[in-house]
Amino acid sequence: MRRILSILATALVLTGLASCSNGSRKALLPNVSGKAGEVIVVIEKADWEGALGNEVRELLAADCPWLYIREPLYTLVNVAPGGFADLFKVHRNIVLFNIDPQIATPGLLIKNDVWAAPQVVLQISGHDADEALSILKEKGPTVVSAIEQAERDRVIHNTLLYEEHSIAPQVMEVIGGSPHFPSGYQLKTKIDNFVWVADVKQYTQQGVFVYKYPALPEDNFTMENIIAKRNEVLKANVPGMFENTYMTTAEYITPTVQFVKYKGREFAETRGYWEVEGDYMGGPFVSHSFYSQDGSEIIVLEAFVYAPRFDKRQYLRQVESILYSFEWKKD
Repeated sequence: MRRILSILATALVLTGLASCSNGSRKALLPNVSGKAGEVIVVIEKADWEGALGNEVRELLAADCPWLYIREPLYTLVNVAPGGFADLFKVHRNIVLFNIDPQIATPGLLIKNDVWAAPQVVLQISGHDADEALSILKEKGPTVVSAIEQAERDRVIHNTLLYEEHSIAPQVMEVIGGSPHFPSGYQLKTKIDNFVWVADVKQYTQQGVFVYKYPALPEDNFTMENIIAKRNEVLKANVPGMFENTYMTTAEYITPTVQFVKYKGREFAETRGYWEVEGDYMGGPFVSHSFYSQDGSEIIVLEAFVYAPRFDKRQYLRQVESILYSFEWKKD
């Protein structure tokens, strides 16, 4: 029975993957279902409860980095191949294990918009569970990256559909380019070298800082220099609720910096915690630092979240995605 279900699931997947090569079909697909940050994992119960399932959980349900309270990177829902019905096929993120001794090509296959749109389907094929486990360990970063990119693209897509068009021109006047901001965001501060845009609700704030400063001859993207400039800029421009309070970088955990290339743009990504000097406010932040078009200045796009009553994973993912929508002003 297991073999029959596996072959059936494989046939359904391959049929869907082949048919999605027709670009016109995308317009006819239903919208995806499921919550943001949720992943359907199609796998036999025995494998889910064994080493393969453990590896899936360690990869996709690991602690989301840079959050005060532990939250999983993604929320996983296990579905057996025999129960992988139409209800689940339209989910936004699907990881499907195709384990069959007679498969032709073991490995990882990634396809978009197979049964719904915008959808990502990742199929891991192996002759047995051990081979699938080996593939998952090898391709783990690619799996995470594909799901994260799909989640990010959905945020950007919705941002462009419901954009607050008045903000980007204001930001472009300061740095020569801008992210796109969805409805609900408002311009809070704008001066010659600093812009603050935020979506403020009763108990939450998702904010974006955009600022610039003269580039140094070298070492512009070391953690020490990025944080020193960050603290200088925020102390001058982001006051707290009380006198002599201001936003700064929390020192109890050292921020991290890694270098990222995205759609031809290179930047230093910094992650850490912010806090308010002299007060008890704080939360996670992520920033992108890169050169201006003429190389004379460093431009910083920073996303931060303040949501003391709520889980912060999705709030941070949403506002961080805005940074990835950055575009230089077109002539």
